[in-house]
Amino acid sequence: MQGQVVKVISDQFFVDLENEVLVCKQRGKLRNLKTLPLVGDFVLIDKEKKVILEILPRKNEIIRPNVSNIDQALVVTSLKNPDFSTNLLDKLLVQLEINNIKPIICLTKKDLLKKSEFELLESTIAYYKKIGYLVVENTEILKIKKYLVSKVTVLIGQTGAGKSTLLNNLFKDLNLKTGEVSLALGRGRHTTRHVEIIKKGLIKVLDTPGFSALSFADYTPMMVRDAFIEFKNFPCPYKDCMHLKEGECKVKEAVSKKEIIESRYLNYKNFQEEFKTSKRW
Repeated sequence: MQGQVVKVISDQFFVDLENEVLVCKQRGKLRNLKTLPLVGDFVLIDKEKKVILEILPRKNEIIRPNVSNIDQALVVTSLKNPDFSTNLLDKLLVQLEINNIKPIICLTKKDLLKKSEFELLESTIAYYKKIGYLVVENTEILKIKKYLVSKVTVLIGQTGAGKSTLLNNLFKDLNLKTGEVSLALGRGRHTTRHVEIIKKGLIKVLDTPGFSALSFADYTPMMVRDAFIEFKNFPCPYKDCMHLKEGECKVKEAVSKKEIIESRYLNYKNFQEEFKTSKRW
């Protein structure tokens, strides 16, 4: 029988069979192969023994959070407390681009900003829209719901960004626990402890634990380069150009002309520097 893993707690796998959710264990063969079913996986199970027999092929998988078979991601991005970070936002966008998952940037906590503070961010936000990213505010509940219909959507973002609060506003009967943000650390306390698919009619969303760091350990420098979608609009004379120290680089030229914003390019350079300190590279 086929079902979908909708929640994982320790060694218990909650498998949705449409009319019921069965708590299953992992087959010994899968454990020996060190293959762990993920939330989002479609699996074959022995219903009588409550055992997962096989994990069906995944269309995609992301690392942080570790989930599979995702259509799109709602990138929950705080503007204040914790402060807006283009570095973290770009890391998330790169991960999604590499895995062919459509990102939707959802801005939260705009109400905590002074007008002058938001005006400083407006041009940066406008740039993400210009290069093709969909950007919404967490107060636009009806608009967000329209984007979620008939899609499997994962909510991702750093701790304290407001993922659980957003879900509570989208679905009034959830009553998910929310936490305060530490002023000293600038990040929130983890309120979501596990990944879980929440089904509401035609909407499937994955609530996920927040995090404070994200690395590119499982990717390559070329994959990260190609995930900066606007770079493709400025083709360099050499196809293998990494847009760093090469001459005649059209991307660097576009940065100097402000056709690519400086923060995006600096983040790109920082991400490439990470590979130099990584044990894999």
